[in-house]
Amino acid sequence: MIKQLTLPAQGRGLHDITHKVSELVTSSGEREGLVTLFLQHTSASLLIQENADPAVLHDLEAWMNRAVPDGDPSYTHTAEGIDDMPAHIKGALTTVSLAIPVLDGRLALGTWQGIYLWEHRNAPHTRKLLVHINH
Repeated sequence: MIKQLTLPAQGRGLHDITHKVSELVTSSGEREGLVTLFLQHTSASLLIQENADPAVLHDLEAWMNRAVPDGDPSYTHTAEGIDDMPAHIKGALTTVSLAIPVLDGRLALGTWQGIYLWEHRNAPHTRKLLVHINH
């Protein structure tokens, strides 16, 4: 089964999508299998990361923005603004797909793990996520 989720991202940062993916898994009725997530974009990414302390997400975002700053004069791709090329670099450094096992009808995430849409653009965007639930 493949479903598409439309995800609003309110600008740059890590947005928790665990609940939305979990709901699809639960409603699928699959007891065991694998969920594959595929983000259909090049300036955002997916991440499994700690969901208990928001400082982790803040620190990841801060580190990435230092490593790949907006407005670097060496960028030639600036068609959509100073955050355009940095967003593509951040997407290339991370990933647009994840695979998560399903056990007993639930995502087999660790105790402190959550699934995040990592928006790399400053402005709000709507992102499309394909969710493939396989048994």
